[in-house]
Amino acid sequence: MSMTEIMSEVHSYGVRRVTVTGGEPLAQRDALTLMDTLVNEGYEVSIETSGAHSISGINPQVSVVMDLKTPGSGESHRNLMENIALLKRSDQVKFVITDREDYDWSRFQVDALALDDRVEDILFSPSFEQLDPVDLASWILADRLPVRMQLQLHKLLWGDQPGV
Repeated sequence: MSMTEIMSEVHSYGVRRVTVTGGEPLAQRDALTLMDTLVNEGYEVSIETSGAHSISGINPQVSVVMDLKTPGSGESHRNLMENIALLKRSDQVKFVITDREDYDWSRFQVDALALDDRVEDILFSPSFEQLDPVDLASWILADRLPVRMQLQLHKLLWGDQPGV
């Protein structure tokens, strides 16, 4: 799709908030241009990114929701830790947690990186069908963590279907 076609589609929804997501948006050649265009046209824009690509070129008016991949994801080696220094107060960091070891790792990262002082929200999500949300909620409450629990809504609505 051309940028004109994308913007026409966005306009057709009649919304003011747009989230750029799906796969890894920063791996797409024109993602930065798309976000700039959306901001310039008055949209409130956020991006959901895996944290494996630099967020340095993102328009400062865009809210970044960045994953820190846990060891249980098998992707923690892809975390681009240089991104932490680039986060703004209005940004969010998300951890998808598979088990107690991931939880402990994530809790350590929150402290070591002073995330509660750096970003607006820290999100802990139980990995779909791997960790019971009740267990994660219990751990968060017991440790009185400065995080917000979030369920993977797309997985609850559509299951583990790619591209839905």
